[in-house]
Amino acid sequence: MEGYAPWISYDLHYPVLDDGGGEFDEIKEVTDEEKKKIVSLDSVLPDELLERILFYLPIASIFRAGCVCKKWHEIVTSKRFCSMLAHVSTQQPWYFMFTGTDGPYGYAYDPTLRKWPGISLPCFVTSSWFVASSSGLVCFMNNDNRSELHVYNPLTKCSKNLTEPPGLKHSDYSALAISVDSASQGYVVVVVKSNQVPENFHQWDLSIHVYDSETMMWVTSATEILNGWRGGYASAICNGVLYFLIYATVGAAPDSRHGLIRYNLSHRSSSNVLMRNFIPIPCSLTCGRLMNLKEKLVMVGGIGKQDRSDIIKGIGIWALDGTQWQEIARMPQKFFQGFGEFDDVFASSGTDDMIYIQSYGAPALLVFDMAHKQWKWTQKCPVVKKFPLQLFNGFCFEPRLDIDP
Repeated sequence: MEGYAPWISYDLHYPVLDDGGGEFDEIKEVTDEEKKKIVSLDSVLPDELLERILFYLPIASIFRAGCVCKKWHEIVTSKRFCSMLAHVSTQQPWYFMFTGTDGPYGYAYDPTLRKWPGISLPCFVTSSWFVASSSGLVCFMNNDNRSELHVYNPLTKCSKNLTEPPGLKHSDYSALAISVDSASQGYVVVVVKSNQVPENFHQWDLSIHVYDSETMMWVTSATEILNGWRGGYASAICNGVLYFLIYATVGAAPDSRHGLIRYNLSHRSSSNVLMRNFIPIPCSLTCGRLMNLKEKLVMVGGIGKQDRSDIIKGIGIWALDGTQWQEIARMPQKFFQGFGEFDDVFASSGTDDMIYIQSYGAPALLVFDMAHKQWKWTQKCPVVKKFPLQLFNGFCFEPRLDIDP
């Protein structure tokens, strides 16, 4: 796609927040004499140096710089500039939060500027859709029929509608994952479907369906009947390996209600191999969220109480090393209590070295920095709670201009 021009017209706007009052200084009109003294930056800087200066701006500032003049627009929309940005970029992942449950509108937290620019998604997307992201691309799946899928770049606004995956249109439980190859910029989308076997409450039919952007085709990669276990909603892909959580349906002890399945996506048309790659979960969880952080599988889980495993008492973070879980951190109580009333399930996603955690009951957003083992709140989100039972949801994505589906 020549020039990547579409993204520059994107209306990336920042909300005006009340900072407690105060008056702005009056803007003075520039006189003709002062205008003569003004020197254009373009006239004193070589194009290569100007490009380098723009290159180190945060993504949101690059958007604004492209609107300054024609020359700057040409620089920041060129293939060369976008390619450089992708290979050397130090942009931190953003977190998009929906403003409501029935529309595609919301704000995306930019941790570099510590601001919440307003962003709109495709008109058909709502907060109830399944979401997965990788390397600047976000995959959406309709929660109603689970057969409508789109891959989308939130910044360039380029979108691709995927063909319908095989199998039954509706499934009792579904998990969605996407993985982008940084070299070829091709991607795979995986849907894990789980359906109860008719007239058998103990058996669940689980199938894995893989879409390849190069062939633009779906393949049913694995099928298996699980006894006493079903699929769920959490999955992630790391180094070509699919991981997804499964849940015990009958007779499980509180500390073994969850399990992890590891499946190599290079396998094709495999059957009866999933439970052979079963990995136990480190403790009793109220819920689990999986994510790829630098090709390492990380799980954020709600830790259940000793006597009531369905009631959350804290949140932990673990990383998978081979088949063993290594505990990375536990959320300090002051942050856990800072959410107010915390449900046993919550939203969490991340990439690179950053993990976002959000309660469904409030717009507060907490960040955990894996590299520095630090917890901190984000700036206050402009999303306002309008009624007591309002739900809040969001997802993490990498802000990139060089990739499109």
